[in-house]
Amino acid sequence: METVITRQENAVLTIVLNRPEVYNGFNREMSLALQEILKKVSDDATTRAVIITGAGKAFSSGQDLKEVTAPDGPTIEKIINEHYNPIIRAIVNCEKPVIAAVNGVAAGAGANIALACDIVLASRSASFIQAFSKIGLIPDSGGTFFLPRIVGAQNAMALMMTGDPINAEEAWRIGLIYKIVEDEKFIEETQLFAQKLAIMPTRALAYIKKVVRESYLNTLEMQLETELKFQKMAGATSDFQEGINAFLEKRKPTFNGY
Repeated sequence: METVITRQENAVLTIVLNRPEVYNGFNREMSLALQEILKKVSDDATTRAVIITGAGKAFSSGQDLKEVTAPDGPTIEKIINEHYNPIIRAIVNCEKPVIAAVNGVAAGAGANIALACDIVLASRSASFIQAFSKIGLIPDSGGTFFLPRIVGAQNAMALMMTGDPINAEEAWRIGLIYKIVEDEKFIEETQLFAQKLAIMPTRALAYIKKVVRESYLNTLEMQLETELKFQKMAGATSDFQEGINAFLEKRKPTFNGY
């Protein structure tokens, strides 16, 4: 059975973590497969939005500990360097919007992979757990970078130190996720949301992603210059011209992504 499966619907690629028997826990095979798909999709003109979700009842339970404890299992250093860090970089550097569709538990590295995505949608039954401290580890997979910036230092520190789970309602309250969707409508509404992004000006969305990421490290003056740089690039796209023409002609724009 493939550890990661994909579905293409119009310009939306859905990536499904597919080890439901272990709540989509990551092993080397699944990690490398996800990396490969994410690297390819960034340059794929037929895809203009990406969804990452999980098969079965979970998004991902994080690292499959059976792999770590096996006699010939990889070291922690190998797992972080070769499995998780490349996944986080691939999500951040992807030229398309990446949506985490958290359909159940997202724990450990699974939670932090979701947080690395551009937008997080969660089912009503979803939960998030920074499970690392429970086994004497610290959060990895970008968790110590993204979580404090999303929910603030106090919330992040408490979630990371206690390892307490939070449900979708609490995750929404503290700003961890964008939206809660009822379980029975989750697949449909996630797809509709992604399709909405897929018909928007793709280059502009990629630039929004880059500008927001750069703001994490910039001063105000640096960010103003960054905005100018990317606004000039956006203004040179055919989609900008289409947006202007559609406004003047009082019609809906048809963006081609360039």
